Amino acid sequence: MTVDRVVVHSARTLRSLAAPRHRPGYRSPVVAALAFATAFAASAEMWPTGAGRNSLPLSAPTVMAQEATQPVASPVAPPTTVGPVELPAAVLQAEQARIAAVAKASRSTVSVFEPGGKGGGSGVVISPDGYALTNFHVTQPCGEYMKCSLNDGRLYDAVLCGIDPVGDVALIRLLGRDDFPVAEMADSDTVRVGDWCFAAGNPLLLATDFQPTISYGIVSGVHRYQYPAGTLLEYADCIQTDAAINPGNSGGPLFNAAGQLIGINGRGSFEKRGRVNVGVGYAISINQIKYFMGHLRGGRIVDHATLGATVGTDEDGRVVVTNLLESSDASRRGLQYGDEIVSFGGRPIGSTNTFKNVLGIYPKGWRVPLVYRRDGQQKEIFVRLAGVHGDDELQNLINRRPAGKPVPKPGQRPGGQPDNGEDKPAEKPGEKPGDKPAEKPAEKPADRKIEGKPESKPGSKPLPGPEGQPLDPNGPAPPKPIPEVAQKLIKKRSGFANYYFNEVNRDRVWTAFQKSGGFESVGGTWTMSGEIVGAGPCEFSLGAKELSAKTPAGEFRVDLGKDFNEQLGPPQSGGLLVALHLWQRMLVQGPEKFGAVSYLGTLPLAGESKFFDVLTATYQVVEAGFLFDPVSGQLAAMEAAVDDEGDPCEIRFSDYRLVDGRQLPHKLEVRVGDQAFGVITLNTLKLSAAAAAPADKPADKPGT
Repeated sequence: MTVDRVVVHSARTLRSLAAPRHRPGYRSPVVAALAFATAFAASAEMWPTGAGRNSLPLSAPTVMAQEATQPVASPVAPPTTVGPVELPAAVLQAEQARIAAVAKASRSTVSVFEPGGKGGGSGVVISPDGYALTNFHVTQPCGEYMKCSLNDGRLYDAVLCGIDPVGDVALIRLLGRDDFPVAEMADSDTVRVGDWCFAAGNPLLLATDFQPTISYGIVSGVHRYQYPAGTLLEYADCIQTDAAINPGNSGGPLFNAAGQLIGINGRGSFEKRGRVNVGVGYAISINQIKYFMGHLRGGRIVDHATLGATVGTDEDGRVVVTNLLESSDASRRGLQYGDEIVSFGGRPIGSTNTFKNVLGIYPKGWRVPLVYRRDGQQKEIFVRLAGVHGDDELQNLINRRPAGKPVPKPGQRPGGQPDNGEDKPAEKPGEKPGDKPAEKPAEKPADRKIEGKPESKPGSKPLPGPEGQPLDPNGPAPPKPIPEVAQKLIKKRSGFANYYFNEVNRDRVWTAFQKSGGFESVGGTWTMSGEIVGAGPCEFSLGAKELSAKTPAGEFRVDLGKDFNEQLGPPQSGGLLVALHLWQRMLVQGPEKFGAVSYLGTLPLAGESKFFDVLTATYQVVEAGFLFDPVSGQLAAMEAAVDDEGDPCEIRFSDYRLVDGRQLPHKLEVRVGDQAFGVITLNTLKLSAAAAAPADKPADKPGT
């Protein structure tokens, strides 16, 4: 309901409020309130209308301060009656805009419940087909299946898709609709301290009626770094807010004043007793999550990145390299011990904290620009980031980590908030930093309570639990079988959170590529001729048993029956002939027959603003990656690590033309690390069908 006026009904109350106080500069609450409303109205155009900052303009507080210091003349005779007080239209418009933004955001806010009804958290829908973001520590106790609700009053089945256990992010998918309400993502890099914001979610499991709780506040800080403190969870470059973030808010959205998604709430600082929010909450920035989104959609367990180097601050306050792995890509690109880090990922680096913040937002395998200074000379390189953990290490750490409860027990650190909700655990008298706390006796089943379970209210819906049975406060509810509609979307495989979604995206990418023509029928010899720009003519032949190349540097051959890593011709190409063979093999045989092929996620290409879908493949110990344009579906680039001790051979494909009904590239840019091998322009491409297999010779008859 629109409020268009405030009416003061009690003349006696008004006289009491408006009566003069005998001290200089005193103003009545009514006058002060109207002064505040008038000043606040001046910022109405800055409120959620989709443009501009959300904080008050500089003039508003100035006007308020000036008016507050002006003495108010005492009335000769207090009025006995007062008519309606008209609020400025700008104030009313700002209020309605705020209400509309909250209503819009609430529609996409998710309440997450464990199937047994013993705990839960929050989330937010980001696509019409039901993909939703939440925290890893919310989904971990739920496993691969959970229940979720929206404020439409419906309870939905949901399955786990992908997880980022270090960054505390998980992607789930709600089932049952293809027209879910979706949160609009903002650019979280534009968030500034003082911006209005609000959190939505399911604190303390209060959303038993499926209506999210809203808490309003401001952005208190940006680019905050939170140390792991003994857990996997590392919050880098996060947003700090004083909007109430309580246990159960974990995984829920943080919106700006316009109702746009700027982060995922996950961590809070709490008063030691009672687990009470103290106005310091942290949200993972949505821009960081965008970098990981492709990997999460691919059903993966995503690892964060490392530079392969450590940094510190020298006596002059510069951030310098203090240790460096010789095997790291940074070392191969030329970075050395003692070099000053000037910028990383496009951000100026002025402290080790800033460096950790920036490094923490990238997934393994990302390529990032790095600017360093040595002896007064500045140089920019592109560095491929390695993973923090080994291939199996992250999986093992997840398996060993005890599953916490998304909503905490009174007096204990919650599962719904990370174990290290504070920057550091409190130290007891006489206890040294780093001492292991004494273990507490195991809790008896009879002592357990349903964490965060609110009192039932008239008209509220019960938490999801065993059908026809109340929740048992003294033990876990009997597990129910996963519904068939959800079970079809769950496929287990080592190294993946849910391999089903990896197959879905692998097939999606390949189907889009095949729209430009199929290659199954041309599995014979391919011949290509053209020139290496600035060097001279070239020819390539890709056969079933042998590869060959004629270049200005000479003639080169590869025997497909021998180890690839020993055949790196032409020189300085990183194994171009082998890379072209893998390109041909992928086009002809496709992902299912090529070898071990999976969907990696999305990665950027230098000089491109968009992310590319990546299929990774392994054939005869050579690892390769194929990058596909998400719009056209065409193969944009590939790389093949033929030399296991050096840089991979990288090829960018462009200038696609129609050849016998198929789109093929006529320009190949070949690089190895920082060095360009050359640009190959092709004039002719001839693709032949595979030779027919010889018919089996009939067996000789006995006696012949």
